[in-house]
Amino acid sequence: MEMTAPIIVAIVFAVGFVAFVIYAIVKGQKRKLSVGVEEMIGKEAVVRTTLNPKGTVLAEGELWTAIAEDSTIDAGEEVIITRTEGLRLWVIRKSR
Repeated sequence: MEMTAPIIVAIVFAVGFVAFVIYAIVKGQKRKLSVGVEEMIGKEAVVRTTLNPKGTVLAEGELWTAIAEDSTIDAGEEVIITRTEGLRLWVIRKSR
């Protein structure tokens, strides 16, 4: 049986595809998981309703109930998430 050009090309593509799949699996296994509300600590959010001290913020594309640790924070201001308590975020004003 003779190895023709189409057979060689098919084998090369199959080996390349298998190598890509193995690479993608290994890369996916090494990636750090980032799930859970604990991962939000230190991230930025935007105030949607005035925090006096309680209101809502937009964080990671979702609306959250938030509590300001210091003074009142107006809507539109950026804040930093300092801790979580259940599904509530505790925030401080982002320094300018």
